[in-house]
Amino acid sequence: MTNIKLFQDKKIRSAWNEEEEQWYFSVVDVVEALTDSVNPTDYLKKIRKRDEALGSFLGTNCPQVEMLTETGKKRKTLAANVKGLLRIIQSIPSPKAEPFKQWLATVGYERMLEIENPELAQERMKELYEKKGYPKDWIDKRLRGMAIRQNLTDEWKRRGITAEQDYAILTAEISKATFGMTPSEYKEFKGLTKKNQNLRDHMDDLELIFTMLGERVTTEISQKEDPETFEESRQIAKRGGNVAGVARKETEKELGRSVSNPNNYLPTQNTLELESDD
Repeated sequence: MTNIKLFQDKKIRSAWNEEEEQWYFSVVDVVEALTDSVNPTDYLKKIRKRDEALGSFLGTNCPQVEMLTETGKKRKTLAANVKGLLRIIQSIPSPKAEPFKQWLATVGYERMLEIENPELAQERMKELYEKKGYPKDWIDKRLRGMAIRQNLTDEWKRRGITAEQDYAILTAEISKATFGMTPSEYKEFKGLTKKNQNLRDHMDDLELIFTMLGERVTTEISQKEDPETFEESRQIAKRGGNVAGVARKETEKELGRSVSNPNNYLPTQNTLELESDD
């Protein structure tokens, strides 16, 4: 899953490799951050030709890792771990080289601490949301929603469901039963035109609450019934979402208004989108 990190206001895509327990960073993004080049891809091609040893190193040590593009599409991109980036930096004359090395050390150290103490990762997410202007009570719900979502995907993994496409199908079933809209339809309803915009970051308190309810009930039913096939899990997703959908409709009767609304939470804060969990 693509994670965006910032180095001096430059976005650098990264992905955590669970098996190797290390970060992989987009080489093109790093080149852009170090050189401020308007065409980092072309710059990288030129230094590979100029430095044959570097070209050989990249071909041997830097894998193609799937990451999100600016348009929200998944594409394979040349990536390097910390050791690989340090080698690449040697071939790029830049006054930012030393600050970047320090930044790499900090990123790696923070991740090690987060593995040992998951609460630190939660604190980091909380700080990011605070910087974007979200109030504390909203942040608490958002973080709780992330934990519930993680429990749900862990449950699906135990059922042998691991493909992102399958997660999307099951999530759409829950959302449609809860709100009458799939996540993509909900984003359109809210006017979120950028594919990398996280729908839940633009939900208000009630929308988040009913999202959590649908996903938590789905997890509970799955744990109770032990589904063996994808279709069984799909039916459970519908049922879990339906529980939240019934509760939503009753709430709307009491409030005299729709829970779903086209307003975006913090509508002006559309930059620095966090990792999607839609």
